[in-house]
Amino acid sequence: MPTRVHEFAWPDRVVVGTIGVPGSRTFYLQVRTGQQIVSIAMEKQQSAQLAEKIDEILDQLITLEGNPFSVPTGTPIELVDNDQLEIVQEQFRTGAMTLGWDPTTAQVVIEAYPIAEVDAADDGSFEEDGAEVPEMLLVRMPVGTARAFAKRTREVVGAGRPACPLCGYPVDPDGHVCTLPEV
Repeated sequence: MPTRVHEFAWPDRVVVGTIGVPGSRTFYLQVRTGQQIVSIAMEKQQSAQLAEKIDEILDQLITLEGNPFSVPTGTPIELVDNDQLEIVQEQFRTGAMTLGWDPTTAQVVIEAYPIAEVDAADDGSFEEDGAEVPEMLLVRMPVGTARAFAKRTREVVGAGRPACPLCGYPVDPDGHVCTLPEV
């Protein structure tokens, strides 16, 4: 059965944002082109790793001898997006992701797949004529947008609970008890 691909070749907006308070946030990768909008849930660690790897790809491109691509070293000011998420309807919860570079279009490519679950009740697929169809998200973004995406994602990830200066674990709003390692 063919996979339903939510494809965004040149998105108007691609961001990571959250819903909830620090310690109970849900992270979303949200992509929009015109009226088409897709939001997929992600783990905080997935979001952080995605931003880190995008920056690594872009930084490697800058160092390539004879590089024909104009890759910004920082975030272009006109691409900064600090707006909140638009209306969120979770398409699926992200399991595996791939990240790549398409030199033919000079775009960073993200592929996201739903978590594979034994229980098929809510596994990131939808029904078409009674049969479940698997889904995936495919996003292609130019280098400036990718740099802005990575910066915003790092800021969103970093806006969580502060770390305890003694143990390094997050401090809850209603208190924190450290368990220091025995010496």
